[in-house]
Amino acid sequence: MAEDIQSKLDKYRTAPFDARFPNQNQTRNCWQNYLDYHRCQKALETKGVDVAPCDYYKRVYKSLCPLAWIEKWDGQRDDGTFPGKI
Repeated sequence: MAEDIQSKLDKYRTAPFDARFPNQNQTRNCWQNYLDYHRCQKALETKGVDVAPCDYYKRVYKSLCPLAWIEKWDGQRDDGTFPGKI
């Protein structure tokens, strides 16, 4: 299964269609993938498992989100003022 994930990541170009976000505005998609990445990373690190499967979410949010938003959210996480539940 890990090989399937890795092969999909190697072929990855841009964010695929997500039925949860069918509209043109992809702001929620960006936000949700940012949260999903950090939740996935936190959960797998707690279990002591490789966090490579989480890279999918990272690639999606980096594809969709403006860099200024990512930098702002990273700063908020570091400061402990991030509004999302991770």
